[in-house]
Amino acid sequence: MNVRSVARISLHARSAAEPFLPLLAASNTPVSQLSIIQRRCVHDRNRSRGVSALRRTGLRPRQTLSVKKEDLPVPVLDPAKRKKVEVDPQHGLWQFFPGDRKLLSTPEEDSGHGRAWTVRELRLKSWEDLHRLWWVCVKDRNRLATEAYERKRINAGYGEYEAEARDQEVQRTMRAIKHTLTERWYAWENARKVAATDDEVDLSGDGQAYSPVVQVRVV
Repeated sequence: MNVRSVARISLHARSAAEPFLPLLAASNTPVSQLSIIQRRCVHDRNRSRGVSALRRTGLRPRQTLSVKKEDLPVPVLDPAKRKKVEVDPQHGLWQFFPGDRKLLSTPEEDSGHGRAWTVRELRLKSWEDLHRLWWVCVKDRNRLATEAYERKRINAGYGEYEAEARDQEVQRTMRAIKHTLTERWYAWENARKVAATDDEVDLSGDGQAYSPVVQVRVV
């Protein structure tokens, strides 16, 4: 075998072994150098660590709480031993109850209402009247919602139909108020656009808003 053949065989063997060189190099490399170095976890310095109400842990030495370590007050179950609580007769929360301040209204009281206000009737009302009527409707709906919750809690079994019918009429009145206010807004917006093109109207807010031009006729 001559020198040229030996060189050709060595080159072929080198090219065949090149794909395995990374594996051979990796096998000689320590595993600690290939792994990602992570920072060692340290203590988070949380003084409340380990405090659990379920496991009854805590109250370590030198630990202070915002409450005293006495027993909680025991409720008085005997009505004769209870103190009378003074209630403000003019408290605002009374408006969530009927006029006689009882728990629930009777079906006759809830059904004793008239029809809803119409848009035609509300067009004649002032801004103050619409404002008052709106909040009367809001308070009435709040009262009905409070009674519905209480009626469901005690499982009363009556008054749902009458309360729902009254609530529907109140909602119709509130929709009519919104319709009336929307009409007034569009009327004001159209008047504002017309006034912007009128030389006699000043919309800047400084001085007199309307200054009519006096035309003098010469005879």
